[in-house]
Amino acid sequence: MQSRARPAWGRSQAKLAASDRGGEDALVDHPQTRYSTTDDDVHIAFQVFGDGPIDFVFVHAFVSHVELFWELPSFERFVREVSAWARVILFDKRGIGLSDRLTAVPTLEARLDDLRAVLDAIGSERILVMGNRDGGALAALFAATYPDRTLGLALWSGGVRTAQAADYPWGMSEDWFEERLAIRKEIWGDRSRGEEATRMTYTEAGDRLAHDPSFVDWVTRLQRYAAAPGDLVRFSRMWLSTDVRSVLPAIQVPTAVLMREGWSSVLVAEAAWTAGQIPGAQLIRLSGDEDDAILGDVVEVAATIRRFAEAIEEEHAAFDRVLATVLFTDIVGSSKKAAELGDRAWKELVQQHHAKVRALLARFRGREVDTAGDGFFATFDGPARAVRCAQAIVQSVASLGIEVRAGLHTGEVETIDGKAGGLAVVIGARVGALAAPSEVLASQTVRDLTAGSGIAFEDAGEHELKGVPARWRVYRAAAA
Repeated sequence: MQSRARPAWGRSQAKLAASDRGGEDALVDHPQTRYSTTDDDVHIAFQVFGDGPIDFVFVHAFVSHVELFWELPSFERFVREVSAWARVILFDKRGIGLSDRLTAVPTLEARLDDLRAVLDAIGSERILVMGNRDGGALAALFAATYPDRTLGLALWSGGVRTAQAADYPWGMSEDWFEERLAIRKEIWGDRSRGEEATRMTYTEAGDRLAHDPSFVDWVTRLQRYAAAPGDLVRFSRMWLSTDVRSVLPAIQVPTAVLMREGWSSVLVAEAAWTAGQIPGAQLIRLSGDEDDAILGDVVEVAATIRRFAEAIEEEHAAFDRVLATVLFTDIVGSSKKAAELGDRAWKELVQQHHAKVRALLARFRGREVDTAGDGFFATFDGPARAVRCAQAIVQSVASLGIEVRAGLHTGEVETIDGKAGGLAVVIGARVGALAAPSEVLASQTVRDLTAGSGIAFEDAGEHELKGVPARWRVYRAAAA
């Protein structure tokens, strides 16, 4: 079985641990607001902060303003924590915040184009996307539509539907929605009624947050700067009709649904239901009762997302480890032979040797991994084919007046930057170094896996392999 190439993580294939920077000094200045342009000529405001190996996109709930959010200390701390291991991407959806204001309410599909335009503008190949509250609908749709561009999906509560239905009892009834919307429109952005606005915006922790004057001031300023009352009404009604439940079973990327233990039973049930609709999704419980991911213990939220990202990386690394048989060959006494023949004749001999080896690798379905001087490193998806290929190489190159040695081992081979690596490769190389001229040596694993193939082996004793724990018994493959 041959290995698949490791998928790109954002812009690189670096490990998370290699980018563990950040901390208190990570956030020096607020990032510059930039604009990307969609195919329909809408300008989308976005910011990028951090340079970790993973691209992390945070999809805000309905109201956002990429510059005003930096005035919220918990949001700044959240970005600070995440930017220690990721490049954080923030944006205002069309019609909101600093993006182009529109007369018509954009569809969810149009907002999908907003995110894609931002990613294209910054050269982001794959993202870990998180949807905060009703931002979950856009995040889920992106993950289902572009699985090749999505490393993983994190949903805060769910946010995949707003309206109540017979099969979705956690949503809002239309009457309650209209009554609530009328009040919100009346008090939208009004600092004198900021406590009321805060309680209506944050239903779980609203009572406590409403007693924080600085937070109330920030909420009402955000409302005024992010959207006008008419925008509130139009967009709220659009979200009431939004329903992406049907796409949940089609999501193929690793997914985590995050919730807080202090939430009401209705929100807890909604989060659990959402996780149950996505194949393999995790339901992760966090402390507190705050409505938003960027409120409360944001350090816990960021740490949870990081562990989720690390688990995805480990999963992909496991995909890149496959069982394979490695073969190492090299010409015996190559330095002496080169000196006898001279540079030109030696070069011609090596070319003939390479041609024979490559022809036999193709015949036995081997994959050439590397060639260093007069040596070959190849992998096979079957140990018997690897042994027979090694035997054929030994016989074939004899007609050139040279001898080769060969070593084989079967084990888990990891693909690293397109190259095969790991302990199995080291063992195969060490076994090859033990071989005598025209000898094919194999590990016990190879011998055991080729039982019944008709290949005969002779015990060649136990040996210490440099850099490999314990002693290893090797076997000599009898001449074909």
